[in-house]
Amino acid sequence: MKLYADRPRRILAQLLGDLAALGWTVLWVRLGVAVHDAVLALAVPGRKLADAGGALERNLRSAGETASGVPVVGDELRGPFDAAAGAGGSLAEAGRDQQALVGDLAPLLTALTVVVPLTLALWWLARRVRWVREATAARTLLAGGADATLFALRALAAQPLPRLRKVAADPWAGWRDGDPEVVAALAALELGGLGIRPRPPSR
Repeated sequence: MKLYADRPRRILAQLLGDLAALGWTVLWVRLGVAVHDAVLALAVPGRKLADAGGALERNLRSAGETASGVPVVGDELRGPFDAAAGAGGSLAEAGRDQQALVGDLAPLLTALTVVVPLTLALWWLARRVRWVREATAARTLLAGGADATLFALRALAAQPLPRLRKVAADPWAGWRDGDPEVVAALAALELGGLGIRPRPPSR
């Protein structure tokens, strides 16, 4: 498997690109974790509210039960305590709702923070994988003795027309007629696009 080109400038560009993609990924993953932790921190007031409301509800209901034991007026005394206990229960429920909302928002905001930047990193990775496959196949063909004519034909099929025009006035005719200079130039153009040095011509 060929991971990097033969030409120094292309190697440097690939290395810098790989390091940048890695750094970019680490940066945004850490930022996503920070966002997740920051959002979860918003659940703390809700938890305190739920705890306080629950404690208030329990204490008031206990006080209401105690008040209900007072002869004659016990039931009337209990009513306000029960009403206040209901308000405490509402506070506790509001605190639990806030915690649930924060729990739902934390992964969503984390995903929104990370997905788009990681998509760019995956795009770079896909390009690198495609290059590795192409370069590995080209290197294998060269090692197997593939003729420059094959790479010249690939250049005719894939390279932009302005580049082909720089090779020869009629590169197709040169390839068809087996012109060694045109074939070598076309092969070098195709392999150069991969950053691979052409095999020296056999003597």
